[in-house]
Amino acid sequence: MSMFLSIDGCDGTGKSTQIGRLADWLRGHGRDVVVCRDPGSTPLGEAIRQLLLDRTDLAIDRRSEMLLYMAARAQLVEQVIRPALAAGQTVISDRYLLANVVYQGHAGGLDVESLWDVGRVATGGLMPELTIVLDMPADAAAARLRRSLDRMELQGDGFHARVRDGFLAEARRRPGEIVVVDANRDVEAVEQAIRQAIKPMLSAKDGPP
Repeated sequence: MSMFLSIDGCDGTGKSTQIGRLADWLRGHGRDVVVCRDPGSTPLGEAIRQLLLDRTDLAIDRRSEMLLYMAARAQLVEQVIRPALAAGQTVISDRYLLANVVYQGHAGGLDVESLWDVGRVATGGLMPELTIVLDMPADAAAARLRRSLDRMELQGDGFHARVRDGFLAEARRRPGEIVVVDANRDVEAVEQAIRQAIKPMLSAKDGPP
């Protein structure tokens, strides 16, 4: 049976590492896994990603920023995620609508409920069955970044503290949809915690993993 998961959290929490490990683990249990990133994973999405993250010389208003993310996500859903799910595959998305709600809403000042509403339109109502938020203090996450920072990562310490608070606030509001995993520990411990969060879903779909 198909399954749709997203992994989110502040930059520097180890999303890419954990997505790779989770995909390998699920493949080991016989699942055909598709990994995508939001924004990205389509020609349109990658073009928008470059515009949003690499163009530090370009002024982008928060509302425009939000709508660009939504456009990339709409294309991702129609070109990648829906076809994969229809084929019975498991999709793991590196970020999804929750990121818009947190970055442009909680941290950026736009109305949070309006962002959920716009997101439902952009995605045609397609939401992950489970979103896993990798959590750690914003300063600890920032210290892990060992590369040039993109436009969103350059928003400042206060912004990223609000991002973390936003993720935790949405997890409290949506306990059946969002699970918070402590990412401020070794990679293997985080990996095991993610597996434990997903095992009930696997058992319901496939039997005990």
